Amino acid sequence: MQIAKVIGDVVATRKDRNLTGIALLIVQPLTPDGQPVGRPLVAVDAVGAGVGEHVFFVRGKEASFPFYPAEPPVDAGIVGIIDHWDMEET
Repeated sequence: MQIAKVIGDVVATRKDRNLTGIALLIVQPLTPDGQPVGRPLVAVDAVGAGVGEHVFFVRGKEASFPFYPAEPPVDAGIVGIIDHWDMEET
């Protein structure tokens, strides 16, 4: 799992039928100390996240598992909303 911040949403009027009813959000991956890392990506939302929230997401086939028995063609999925996180300084 990776930490990210939701920075936008995607509206697609034409898409694979297995994506019908599934929210698509743009997420910016973050380092553990909250700094942006890498490029933003589109992820399906399984938990009702919104813009501005911190989330954790998975990549790969596992991104489609929350929508079983449907098999949406996705490779990134939001699976949790983060309330807060703490890091111990070393």
